[in-house]
Amino acid sequence: MAEERNWAGNYTYGAAELLVPESVEEARDMVARSPRVKALGSRHSFNGIADTAGSLISMEKLNRLVSLDAERRTVTVEGGIRYGDLARQLDAAGFALHNLASLPHISVAGAVATATHGSGVRHGNLATAVRGLELIAADGSLRRLTREDAELEGAVVGLGGLGVVARLTLDVVPAFEMSQRVYEDLPAERLEAAFDEILSAAYSVSLFTDWTSSAINQVWIKHRVGDSETLDPAEPFHGAAPAGGPRHPVPGHSGEVCSGQLGAVGPWHERLPHFRMDFTPSAGEELQTEYFVPRERALEALQALGRLRERIAPLLFISEVRTIAADRLWMSPCHGRDSVGIHFTWKPLGEPVARLLPELEAALRPFGARPHWAKLFAMPPAEVREQYERLPDFQRLLLRQDPERKFRNELLERYVY
Repeated sequence: MAEERNWAGNYTYGAAELLVPESVEEARDMVARSPRVKALGSRHSFNGIADTAGSLISMEKLNRLVSLDAERRTVTVEGGIRYGDLARQLDAAGFALHNLASLPHISVAGAVATATHGSGVRHGNLATAVRGLELIAADGSLRRLTREDAELEGAVVGLGGLGVVARLTLDVVPAFEMSQRVYEDLPAERLEAAFDEILSAAYSVSLFTDWTSSAINQVWIKHRVGDSETLDPAEPFHGAAPAGGPRHPVPGHSGEVCSGQLGAVGPWHERLPHFRMDFTPSAGEELQTEYFVPRERALEALQALGRLRERIAPLLFISEVRTIAADRLWMSPCHGRDSVGIHFTWKPLGEPVARLLPELEAALRPFGARPHWAKLFAMPPAEVREQYERLPDFQRLLLRQDPERKFRNELLERYVY
């Protein structure tokens, strides 16, 4: 196989071949005849979670909206569809997803399998919208799971270990409109005094900091039109001033590539992501890490990280802080607890970042931090495993679904087994 890299260019896949099926039937045949196999989505993982020593199956051509059930408010899609493409079709039909991640370019199946998320105190990660899964099992057969099946909560955030996701059925809601404003220079003392109030101020709130000071560089507030909790004010927000023009989270970058700001009203799928679908994010220029801590301990966690400010800032493009509601999905980092995700977008400095990660994790250890499955982390396997009370159930599910270990890889062997 020609050298294949991930989205950021920091990881080179070790698979022997890359297969690109054009139908579910073709994908089933590929899985059945491959001794080791792994599904590949939009390549937005920063580690080897989607890698294998055998065959990679890219689902990029399995990218259709299969059906929309307006009465039940569900949509069924093929696993390779990207959120931005799905969102446009849903919106045209009068429906929406409850939330979206920062990038609309990622595939639905890949995002769900790794518990990727957006922001909002009332909103679970993207995987919480899954009502049903259709998996290609090791022998090429199709296995369907719905919310009537107890195992669905274990299979949704499946880390690619249960098979290749052929189709998903997602909950949808009526389409809605949003506005977005960016506020700059939130004082640290105001954040400490009103942490929960700030993060609960709208449908979706994100904080951005470069850790050069204790202040928050930017607050992105996404207001759903018709909601009463915010008035979408074009005035200071807890001491932070409204931005005078479009802003990018990373200082020095153009805000023109970002979703609409300055209070302009637009459809949900053009405001929930931070970036526009028609803008292709740069590749090979960043690394990413994220840790999830209980929401009630998040301010303490940020203060603990602040003591490493002089170590963090030189390696960093930007850090983002977001809220995610608790869920029941066995391997979700937000399982059983309302959470705050502390995200780091690093400069492409692999070795210095790798040396810093253990220090970050030591600072976050008192708060029960869980790493994002698809990003860079250094946490010892035992420490990761002890954070997941349903891990034994997930291990048994893997054994039943994949007794010959066809879908396992180095990351699963290290952190799950």
